[in-house]
Amino acid sequence: MGRGALIATALAGLVAQSNGSQAADLTGVWSNASVTQLQRPAGLPRDLTKTQERAFAKANPFVRAVALNGQPTDPAEGAPRKDDVASVPGNAFWLEPGTSAGRVKGEYRSSWIVEPDDGRLPLTEAGRARAREAPAITNRQDPAGPEDLAPNDRCLIASRGSGGPGMLNNIYNSNYQIVQTPGAVVIVVEMIHDARIIPIFPHKAAAQAGHQPAALAPWLGDSVGWWEGDTLVIETVNVNAQQGRFGPIFLSPRGRVTERLTRASPREIAYAFQVEDAVNYTQSWRAEMTLNALDGQIYEYACHEGNYAMSGILAGARAAEAR
Repeated sequence: MGRGALIATALAGLVAQSNGSQAADLTGVWSNASVTQLQRPAGLPRDLTKTQERAFAKANPFVRAVALNGQPTDPAEGAPRKDDVASVPGNAFWLEPGTSAGRVKGEYRSSWIVEPDDGRLPLTEAGRARAREAPAITNRQDPAGPEDLAPNDRCLIASRGSGGPGMLNNIYNSNYQIVQTPGAVVIVVEMIHDARIIPIFPHKAAAQAGHQPAALAPWLGDSVGWWEGDTLVIETVNVNAQQGRFGPIFLSPRGRVTERLTRASPREIAYAFQVEDAVNYTQSWRAEMTLNALDGQIYEYACHEGNYAMSGILAGARAAEAR
């Protein structure tokens, strides 16, 4: 059966509620903005006390940058050092990392990873090599062409894993809009304006049969979904190789990410995901966070391949070569 026929079957099955489950309403605008990151800093417990949480948030470099941005400039200090531009007041006006640690199940969390217990990625040697290579891609000063740069620098997908799978918070634009129909769920990612279009099938077996050919390997992967009671389950495979190498969630062609979204309250979605990839990880690992409702709307982030920054980066590299 072709993919079109499978999707039609899924739509008919859902309209008839043939699987007996009642789809929850996930529609709305949501945010995962927080100073909590994927991995846990050394020496911290998973769940933070209020005192620990305040210190944790205050120590975040982006929170510090925003605080500095609000301070007046002292004319007696003179010009900033050329290598200290990041600390110049006014340079951080666009940051919006959140002001506190993420709360999950009523507890402040020091990391999204909950399995393994240490809150760290259980990397294989190949995974560690990927983790070492990724910063070099971001900081590359001598690209021969656009393909040498990070996918987010090319405006292809969001930075810091915002687009998923799984969907991680960013230093700004950590917002999502979920549009839900009987046959599909669309998750619009504000950062770089990605849209994940996820066909919904009557049950797991039908969904897995509905995956596209592995040769396609799209950005953000090939996602299919089904309902388990009031939980939307999304399975993603065949993430584009460039995205899988760049991270922050490293995925090989054999990688699989399973996300679960459950409406926990009128203003919260419990969001969890599990990553399976024997190439990059010594075991499967799991993370969980909360998506919090926003009362406003998200706007288009008009980043696009071929933007002015790209030509500037490449022109700078050519100028450096000429020197």
